[in-house]
Amino acid sequence: MTDPAPARSPEQRKHDVLHRLDHDEDVWVATASHDGEPCLVPLSFVWDGGTLLLATRRTNPTAVNVTPTGRVRLSLGHTRDVVLIEGEAEIVEGTELPTESGDAFAEKLKWDLRGRPAWVYLRVTPRGVKAWREENELKGRDLMTDGTWLV
Repeated sequence: MTDPAPARSPEQRKHDVLHRLDHDEDVWVATASHDGEPCLVPLSFVWDGGTLLLATRRTNPTAVNVTPTGRVRLSLGHTRDVVLIEGEAEIVEGTELPTESGDAFAEKLKWDLRGRPAWVYLRVTPRGVKAWREENELKGRDLMTDGTWLV
């Protein structure tokens, strides 16, 4: 293993996280069923005014699992550039989605699901964000707790 790059400052990590949220297209989404069965799937997303907007079929386990508690965990990146987001998700029907949000999703992902009843949007409000690359960034990896940025 090579020597890691110097640890980034918390401010740089937040900047990098926000850049990823603005530019990445897919995120891993982890939920659990009522009886604890885990589900992990990649979904496309758009960073929409401080929340992540995703879409899935309403019958998929991810949408079904969101209903009881709203708790989700999201992950961007690979094992050497991790962004973990703990959040609360709510289901938003396409007919109830604000026009600006639907337009942003359709423009970024070239995919417009409004008016397609088999699909729902999931709006995830981050409650916690952690980011690190190597062991030297484990200390100070918490960038957001209880929905408030620490930096």
